[in-house]
Amino acid sequence: MFVDSHCHVDFPELAEQFDDVLARMKANNVGRALCVSVNFPDWPKLIRLVEQHSLLSASVGVHPDYEDTHEPTIDELIRYAEHPKVVAIGETGLDYFRLTGDLEWQRNRFRTHIKAANSCRLPLIIHTRSAAQDTLDIMREESAENAGGVMHCFTESWEVAAAAMDMNFYISFSGIVTFKNAVALQDVARKMPLDRILIETDSPYLAPVPHRGKLNDPSKVIHVAEKIAELRGASLSEIEQASTDNFLRLFNKVSHLS
Repeated sequence: MFVDSHCHVDFPELAEQFDDVLARMKANNVGRALCVSVNFPDWPKLIRLVEQHSLLSASVGVHPDYEDTHEPTIDELIRYAEHPKVVAIGETGLDYFRLTGDLEWQRNRFRTHIKAANSCRLPLIIHTRSAAQDTLDIMREESAENAGGVMHCFTESWEVAAAAMDMNFYISFSGIVTFKNAVALQDVARKMPLDRILIETDSPYLAPVPHRGKLNDPSKVIHVAEKIAELRGASLSEIEQASTDNFLRLFNKVSHLS
């Protein structure tokens, strides 16, 4: 069984065709998917979808790209995380690529999520883009290693990956690792300890080769696993088993779901 450790199946592009998404997942032996929260206004819709399907679990959090939205508090995140199908806090982090100017609010929001994760002992889902050093610094300052988690849709250097792993974090590869120009990222995938690798789609975005440029969905996570197996000279079954075991170890609340 493959697991998509990060997707957005509640987004309209996929929610409107969810029965077809489920069929494609079954055809590709994708047995679980983590539906990741990006803001509070849309969270009720996300959790309703997740409640209806045993193969789905959820996170709760507010993405760093969402500037004009309800600002989460530690208590709110903890309260939402009490839901039995919520297995993680996030996605959270820093993004200096899409937004500019004074981004102290982003850093404060990130700290709020880390504090909540440490309090409720759920792993963090971290997004970082053009902000690697500040992301690592805040993780250290707020003792993010106590919660652990995953650096999702990883596109950074081996040095950043190693620093994150030193803080009890996993590294998740998306369809980007299949792109021809992702040479540096492919080298990171080769070097990774097998027991720290996760795979994801980040769907509906970033469809892997051979579907690049098309709508992405969790069924396509198999192509990420295939590329990592190719890069490492490993069998597909080895990457399947390791990434699934790693997912269940990190998001251990999933094991208690029906």
